[in-house]
Amino acid sequence: MPLNDAFKALSDPTRRKILDLLKEGDLTAGEIAEHFDITKPSISNHLNLLKQAELVWVERRGQHIVYSLNTTVFQDVLKWILNLQQPKG
Repeated sequence: MPLNDAFKALSDPTRRKILDLLKEGDLTAGEIAEHFDITKPSISNHLNLLKQAELVWVERRGQHIVYSLNTTVFQDVLKWILNLQQPKG
């Protein structure tokens, strides 16, 4: 279920920071990596988990792979959280 993958992906502070960066606009993996003191393979792993959770879109633009936010999944997460407040009946 994508919602479970989304919660798992959101549980990591590095992945949350990546999402914050993408909030400002599309970035390549290299541009994202510039904001961290971890290896590029580690960044790649984080990006793959975000992709599997469908929290980011991936698009090839020439020689570059560009990452952007997929806000649809965030809407699903928010909808689930708001439904917790609704009484059953």
